[in-house]
Amino acid sequence: MPQKADLIVVNASILTMDPDTPRAAAIAIEGGEIIAIADRDTILQLKGPDTRIIDAQGNSVLPGFVEAHMHLFAGAAELDHLQLMGVHGFDALSQAVRSYAAERPNQTILQAQGADYTILSAAERVTRHHLDRILPDRPFVMAAPDHHTMWANTKALEMAGLLHGKKLGPGNEIVMGEDGLAEGELREGEAFGPLLALAGEGRVRLGLATGGEPDPKPTAAEQASDREIMKRGLEWCARHGITSIQNMDGNLHQLELLSEIEAEGGLLCRVQIPFHYKNFMTVDALEKASLMAERYKSEWISSGMVKVFMDGVLDSWTAVMVEPYADRTDWVGEPLFTQEQFNAVATEADRRGLQIAVHAIGDGAVRSVLDGYETAQKANGKRDSRHRIEHIEVTTEADIPRFADLGVLASMQPPHPPGAMGLPLEPTVSRIGKERWPLSYAWRTLKNAGARVVFASDWPVSPIDPIAGIQAAVVRKPWADGDPDQSFSLHEAIAGYTVEGAYAEFMENRKGTLKPGYVADLVILSGDLEAVDPHNLHTIRPVTTICGGKVTYQA
Repeated sequence: MPQKADLIVVNASILTMDPDTPRAAAIAIEGGEIIAIADRDTILQLKGPDTRIIDAQGNSVLPGFVEAHMHLFAGAAELDHLQLMGVHGFDALSQAVRSYAAERPNQTILQAQGADYTILSAAERVTRHHLDRILPDRPFVMAAPDHHTMWANTKALEMAGLLHGKKLGPGNEIVMGEDGLAEGELREGEAFGPLLALAGEGRVRLGLATGGEPDPKPTAAEQASDREIMKRGLEWCARHGITSIQNMDGNLHQLELLSEIEAEGGLLCRVQIPFHYKNFMTVDALEKASLMAERYKSEWISSGMVKVFMDGVLDSWTAVMVEPYADRTDWVGEPLFTQEQFNAVATEADRRGLQIAVHAIGDGAVRSVLDGYETAQKANGKRDSRHRIEHIEVTTEADIPRFADLGVLASMQPPHPPGAMGLPLEPTVSRIGKERWPLSYAWRTLKNAGARVVFASDWPVSPIDPIAGIQAAVVRKPWADGDPDQSFSLHEAIAGYTVEGAYAEFMENRKGTLKPGYVADLVILSGDLEAVDPHNLHTIRPVTTICGGKVTYQA
């Protein structure tokens, strides 16, 4: 008696991402796995009395998207904040903030996200005085899209004890005015951390801010509230066709919340949570990373990764460069780790068999991380470590081949280049400087040099939508004539969100492609991705997301 399917999808234009069988019209699922992928008639032979049949109406069906770099807990909390993407000019900002404030009369601190560095104009930088004119009597803060800079009004600065400045660690800054008071611009997490704590989102940000655990331990009500935030994030992911998440901040608290959600039967995506190693820690802290890896290693909830930040971002001059910034010729940025410190962390994490993922945006930070990985490889011997560098917004000719040589994954974000997905070109392109443009966001250059390139959104830094990300990768144009074309083909871009994401977490034999014996993670779309103009890819939406054989989202 042949096996009968729980679920069958028919009338589909399936892109399997499996080179042996690249296309099919139907797929059968049983017990959370794919049991067959073939033509309609063959698959319908697996129909039993209880089989659910979904008609894909001739539209694209892809492997479920693997979101290889995001911040699930913080992103979920921010869904309720004021969204300022696309808002420009003082009047528009004022109107948006006042309307939001009026709807929330009892909120302790009002928070906004997605404020461009040039939200007022290309020439005028935001200060607390601008924000005071909009909202003088209630604390208000707004974050840049990259989440590395915040601006606060005077009321918020006073409440957080930041108005008179504060001593901070390397790479963090409270911008001070000539009057000896804070101007309102806060660069990096240590500078704006006190504001986020006041907003009551301390636990949400812990995985990013300290990598530590909530202290005191959350009450039952707080734990339930955190679970609801996490569930909202998982729903948002499923709605966008995402079936796997590689989170880029973490602690045990997040893993415990996900375990509780799984026990309730509400886990909509597979999630990997790293241990976040900060520069105030010592290498013995990696014992906790090993503990997390040992305790969580299922196909639904896993750890096994160490996340590190080596630098900040270009727009606030906190990314670390080899040569000075084009618009600040005496400054290369300040690394968050010394080379010796990072070498020690990389070597010990690698010795423990843990994967490492490091945020490195400037070419100086990228070089430091590669140096650290090389040091670890010399100390421990070569293995299939798949260590990663996150972002790589600028790199150098000399460092390009080192990715393939060292087996380092290039984890990059199609929504991030200036000019992509509505992002302004300035101030970033002038900060980078024309000479560095050819090796900025150099996806194609890295891929051609043999590096594995994995794509993601970095949500909530950029919109989560993988299809918009695929479009951004396909339609990307150079900033100047003669610069290399860094765009990807449609199939390469889809692979960046499926095949490569699975490879990045050592799961390429279980997911990222649609084939028998693989987990049943797939997304059914509202149209045919291959038939639409590349500039209109974003109009095609997920209509059904299936993870582990269960429908996790239905439009």
